[in-house]
Amino acid sequence: MTEQNNDIQDRAKDAKWYVVHTYSGHENKVKANIEKMVENRGYVDDIFEVMVPTEEYVSVVGGVKKTKERKLFPGYVFIKMIINDISWYLVRNTRGVTGFVGPGSKPVPLTDREMRDFGVENITMPDLDVEVGDSIKIVSGAFKDFVGSVEEINAEKRKVKAFVSIFGRDTSVEVDFDDVEKI
Repeated sequence: MTEQNNDIQDRAKDAKWYVVHTYSGHENKVKANIEKMVENRGYVDDIFEVMVPTEEYVSVVGGVKKTKERKLFPGYVFIKMIINDISWYLVRNTRGVTGFVGPGSKPVPLTDREMRDFGVENITMPDLDVEVGDSIKIVSGAFKDFVGSVEEINAEKRKVKAFVSIFGRDTSVEVDFDDVEKI
């Protein structure tokens, strides 16, 4: 049994998050239907997680505070799966699903950065190994290919402030950890 669990965990590492468009208000029903279908038909090797992202908020009605929950993306369900003909067909033909998000009928997986930005999955990111005064190269974004020196590091927000030379003057810019590499 543990060998089978290890095999499923290995396959889960290859799985990607996809977004499915549903009828508005049917998100939880679609989630339940997909989970039931996966369990009944035995496709736990291809579909790993189904999620309807929600957030809690405080509503004040008549001076009484109530904690309520609302959907972050009404009309959408996130599915962590390995796309193949069978899994695509099962999800696509689930009652309440109008289709995958992507051009035509081809699903496009979300990137790790998009998942992190959506707050759907906490992905542990390696810390940047730089200190104040170190030289860095910006590898993506508006300041791509600029070289600068680290002025400040905000590990909580995963941002680096650095001085780069723009038009012959040192200018302070703020970039994400993902956009820089140490020289």
